[in-house]
Amino acid sequence: MSDQFSYTTYGASVNATSVRTLLEHALDTMLQQPELPVPVCIWGRHGIGKTELVRDLAQERGYQFAYIAPAQFEEMGDLLGMPQIGKADSSQDVTRFVPPDWVPRQEGPGILLIDDVNRADDRILRGIMQLLQFYEMVAWKLPPQWLIVLTANPDGGDYSVTPLDEAMLTRMLHVTMEFEVKAWARWAERAGVDSRGINFVLAYPELITGHRTTPRSLVQFFQSIQPIADLNTALPLVRMLGDACLDKATTQAFINFVHLRLDALPSPEEMLWTDDFPALESRLRRQLSEGDTIRLDILSVLVTRMSNYLKQREKPISEEAFGNLQQFIMMDLLPNDLRLSMAQDLTATSKPWLRKLYGIPQIGKLLLEKM
Repeated sequence: MSDQFSYTTYGASVNATSVRTLLEHALDTMLQQPELPVPVCIWGRHGIGKTELVRDLAQERGYQFAYIAPAQFEEMGDLLGMPQIGKADSSQDVTRFVPPDWVPRQEGPGILLIDDVNRADDRILRGIMQLLQFYEMVAWKLPPQWLIVLTANPDGGDYSVTPLDEAMLTRMLHVTMEFEVKAWARWAERAGVDSRGINFVLAYPELITGHRTTPRSLVQFFQSIQPIADLNTALPLVRMLGDACLDKATTQAFINFVHLRLDALPSPEEMLWTDDFPALESRLRRQLSEGDTIRLDILSVLVTRMSNYLKQREKPISEEAFGNLQQFIMMDLLPNDLRLSMAQDLTATSKPWLRKLYGIPQIGKLLLEKM
């Protein structure tokens, strides 16, 4: 966050993985208890993936998903619905509200996301209070087994938001989502973000300034360069695309990243399924060498990428790929602290095929010495 402003957020400050754990707990509780679930409000700066996290969770669980952005509501009818005159049982005319189109009709499980809630007009916020407490409005109610999740930008500073009063705040559970590069990298692997982009962010996390360079704007940039196979031959276009999305300093850092050919680092898949690992290791040595020294920061990026890929993979890798993994983790390029960190990370999972790393004598010895 900028040092220039004093932001106000609520709840524990945690990374995206922990926010997801909280939401999963809320959803699992919702399915087991008859009481209405307490809505969850996710605070955080723009562009760090709050909305995508909620949408992805609903999709992965096969839940229904409904979305509203109350900042777009111009009148209470957008929230309550519009009045309609009809006949009562006594044949007298009565006025009823017709629910808005966005209101879910089917029983859950489902998630209703109220996005950027504190960018809404104060009148709309007052109207939302009833929805948060009772899961209903004047003339409609949410079906059973729906969870309300909200997102909000921090109060104060350079955000144009409406402060939430205590009456509204106490109707929700709160958590503040902070950008954490390794959690983002795990998401990026699942989402299929350009491999070169993941390497760049892991190598230079300090460039995520929260101004124009945010996780969201970086993903937009990486999507725009994905069709370019050789970035080095298209640097003017790459720079123009970067300046369209990012701070100039970030764009320049990416151009330097390409000049050093770090965009050509092998992906985890390439390292695991190569037919000639010694040749790949020689290539790595050339890419990571600066005179007589090895760029350990970039080597750490490769270790993180490999660990994230393996931990998220459901099926075991082949014996040939496991042999390449063994060669990767035993490269003399890797210092023992990185080797140990990677081995601890992989063997701590519940995947038995990763625990086979204990069978590598040097790795087993390292792990046992740290127990």
